[in-house]
Amino acid sequence: MDRTMIYEGDEWLMPYRGAIDGRRDDIAAAVSVLSRDGKISGAVNNHLYYGLHRDKDGWVFREWAPNAVRIYLIGEFNNWKRVPAYQLSPLGNGDWEIRLGPFFLSHGMLYKLYVEWPSGGGERIPAYATRCVQDPQTKVFCAQVWEPERPYEWKNPRVEISSPLIYEAHVGMSSEEGKVACFDEFRTNVLPRISQLGYNTLQLMALQEHPYYGSFGYQVSSFFALSSRFGTPEEFKRLVDEAHSMGIAVIMDIVHSHSVANTEEGIGLLDGTRSLYFHSGERGLHPAWGSLCFDYGKWPVRHFLLSNCKYWMEEYHLDGFRFDGVTSMLYRDHGLGRVFGGYADYFGENTDRDAETYLALANILVKEINPASITVAEDVSGMPGLASPVERGGLGFDYRMAMGIADYWIKLLKEVPDEDWSMGDIYWALTDRRADERTVSYAECHDQALVGDKTIAFRLMDKEMYTGMEKSYQSPVIDRGMALHKMIRLVTAATAGGGYLNFMGNEFGHPEWIDFPREGNGWSYKYARRQWHLVDDGNLRYRFLWEFDRDMIHLLLSERILSEPVVMLCCDEGKKILAFQRGNCIFALNFNVKESFGDYWLDAAPGSYRIVLDSDSPRYGGFGRNNPEVEHFTFPKDGKDRVSLYLPCRSALVLKKM
Repeated sequence: MDRTMIYEGDEWLMPYRGAIDGRRDDIAAAVSVLSRDGKISGAVNNHLYYGLHRDKDGWVFREWAPNAVRIYLIGEFNNWKRVPAYQLSPLGNGDWEIRLGPFFLSHGMLYKLYVEWPSGGGERIPAYATRCVQDPQTKVFCAQVWEPERPYEWKNPRVEISSPLIYEAHVGMSSEEGKVACFDEFRTNVLPRISQLGYNTLQLMALQEHPYYGSFGYQVSSFFALSSRFGTPEEFKRLVDEAHSMGIAVIMDIVHSHSVANTEEGIGLLDGTRSLYFHSGERGLHPAWGSLCFDYGKWPVRHFLLSNCKYWMEEYHLDGFRFDGVTSMLYRDHGLGRVFGGYADYFGENTDRDAETYLALANILVKEINPASITVAEDVSGMPGLASPVERGGLGFDYRMAMGIADYWIKLLKEVPDEDWSMGDIYWALTDRRADERTVSYAECHDQALVGDKTIAFRLMDKEMYTGMEKSYQSPVIDRGMALHKMIRLVTAATAGGGYLNFMGNEFGHPEWIDFPREGNGWSYKYARRQWHLVDDGNLRYRFLWEFDRDMIHLLLSERILSEPVVMLCCDEGKKILAFQRGNCIFALNFNVKESFGDYWLDAAPGSYRIVLDSDSPRYGGFGRNNPEVEHFTFPKDGKDRVSLYLPCRSALVLKKM
């Protein structure tokens, strides 16, 4: 194992050696506190102690609430009344417990806590509740006893992925119909599409219970509860199991960056104090999100969040996590309004060392549970070492999201005419990353599809998508949009630093934004769905984009493109040609708006090459200006081996050495 510290390969990090060493020492100290037999996973089991469980004598329920003076279990079993028979007993250290006989509770019963504290009291949902449901009329959430007669029996092992090709999806909005879709519908209708496209990783959003559907799942209330609006735990397990049978790993968006501020649904004032899990005062309130900020320095909080990771992996056989809001966790000011223009911005008093320690512990834990699992950090700041090993002074993530790439494409499309695009700028934006960290690149994710923004397809073709996507219709706007949609995706994926991501439906240019039901749109589901009929209709051009994405993903997989280094071949600003090599493949893109070039020479390893992907092929809605059957041989030219190509305007070729 390479234990070279990250600053030893980066002279600009040397002035911050003390901070990086201190970060590593903090993590090592925390590991030593948790370690049992050299591992921390054995000490992270809060989910097995707290909450509701069966034991040999019946039922046992425990809660951590140091400020409480009395706690009652209330529910359907006692008419929601505070009665002595259901009063919890204090155990010390803030722990409370109640034991009940085997027939006091049964599957499906609803329950809550009534917590009393010195200045008041109120109904609360247990912090470790693993099942919560919402009353459709009153909208009130309750915990639910979940003990089905037949526990789910797993059939398939977890999946090991080397280079993740991620299909980001939201189960609820995956239906064609205007409704909240369920796990079974997603498994039946969407999972086969993902498999056909070739993506090897499914990233699911909004799995943790959240009171407001329109939050996209990022305002979590019950961290251990699978959102019941999508179905049952058994139905979700069946989805994960079937994905594994297709060779698709399943990771979840896990939200440990903050918690919903709602009192009745969340854990913010569970025992009457906000400082139970969160910082007190202003530091405990997120100024932009209106949510509560965890105190990562408190051991009970660390145990709560680490146990949450372990629970999701063990209970649902997940293959890893995409950690949301990491930037907000890493900095005391949450990175709001910061440019992060130099290394000094990453180290100092503004950095939350406790959050760094927690994230490293989470990554260590995940790998102990399943060494083949993957973790991805959503960080916009560019914190050095985020995706470097803990031993080298990093935080241990496998990948970081290359969030600047999507912003770059939007800025380019909005502000720069096609003919002024710089090939060098494009290449730099796509490959500007630390050599010692892996990244997940994407042209757009769910963020760019939200109401108020536009997808790349809609930004390229706008209103003409409603009238001009029939194959028989001819339009220069559609031609340009189709060509650039394919080229942008190909060059982004082909230069990725280890992984690539696409959001559900964007592979075929889904034409509309996402707008969840809310008061402002009359609580409509019209835009919180996916119009799969567009890609299934053979008369529409959406199918061309879908088939290009499918063949691109399969090529990346079959040639193991993302595990090979990127080698620049050409950056021709005059002719607007960008070319590079990865492994046995040459990628040649002509971004010129009107000029095509014959006899364009590129350096190449000696031998013969064939076209294996052509964005201009008629099968992808192109003009077919290259013959895929032609074999391209290298010739000595100017002292180098080179290959001659015909590069049509606004098209991309991928050639493979035969």
